[in-house]
Amino acid sequence: MTQRRSKKRIAWYRSPISAADLARLNQRSNRRGLTQTLGHLALLACSGGLAWHAAHNAHPLAALALVYLHGSLWAFLVNGFHELCHKTVFKTQALNTVFRNIYAFLGWYNHVSFWASHQAHHRYTLHPPDDLEVVLPVKLTLRSYLSFAVINPRGMWLRWKGVFLLSLGRIDNDWERALFPPEDHVGRRTLFNWARTLLIGHGLIVAISLWQGWYMLPILTTLAPFYGGGFQYLLNEAQHIGLSDEVSDYRMNTRTILLNPLLAFLYWQMNYHIEHHMYAAVPFYHLTELHALVKDDLPECPRGIMGTWRQILPILRRQQREPGYQFLPELPA
Repeated sequence: MTQRRSKKRIAWYRSPISAADLARLNQRSNRRGLTQTLGHLALLACSGGLAWHAAHNAHPLAALALVYLHGSLWAFLVNGFHELCHKTVFKTQALNTVFRNIYAFLGWYNHVSFWASHQAHHRYTLHPPDDLEVVLPVKLTLRSYLSFAVINPRGMWLRWKGVFLLSLGRIDNDWERALFPPEDHVGRRTLFNWARTLLIGHGLIVAISLWQGWYMLPILTTLAPFYGGGFQYLLNEAQHIGLSDEVSDYRMNTRTILLNPLLAFLYWQMNYHIEHHMYAAVPFYHLTELHALVKDDLPECPRGIMGTWRQILPILRRQQREPGYQFLPELPA
């Protein structure tokens, strides 16, 4: 059955900033967009090249470690893909489209489905049934985490199954049926065509690799989204886990964390997640400045991955004992 959506309007609280500051922060830059996108892709080329070299020079342990590192860096493609779907990375929209498609292809992401879902996520953050992209409470087990951290065969199967069904023109989940009803012929056609692009493109990579004997190439591309993602998972899951749903204040349902510059670069500054939800049109490279303007109006922001999960884990343990419990961060007076 297709999920019914209520289409309610939510009066969100946003930390106040001046119109002049917001207009300045909303400005987009091709230079800064290229620095980030090409920098991230260059890191992947380096990690993949090192893994390829080690594998072809009889260094199996080094190759295994470098493949894992490659997967860990590859996992952050989803954050770049997310920003490119927002169309805020580049001033020139053609560049947004080109790099969005590159990142979507490399990560097996369907930008058509994601953007339809993600617009609802921003408009109705954690208000089901209008936002089913994130549903609280999020349950985390050691087994589920290790599947992301090491090898994720279930995630691979579900991703490939979804792409295959879409390539046949079939939608197999309620959320996508709600986002793409039968009368949306254009949306469905675009959705299905991108799935076919993913299948054909990655099929060619595998076929050419088998023909040429490049056995490492599909491991470093087609299979890369499905191993080594544990580091990125800890950051991405921190965005909403353990917080409150059905509230109209992003400070209560979204978490900002403070990271060192390297992690913030890999994570595309999405550690400033309250700020991103409050002002989604602000490019990621201006979120540090936006945070400086509104930080006195935010709850205390945990620092680093360990500090963040020291806050989250007790919440999750309490939710196991009290299923209805939701953490309420202390807000400034």
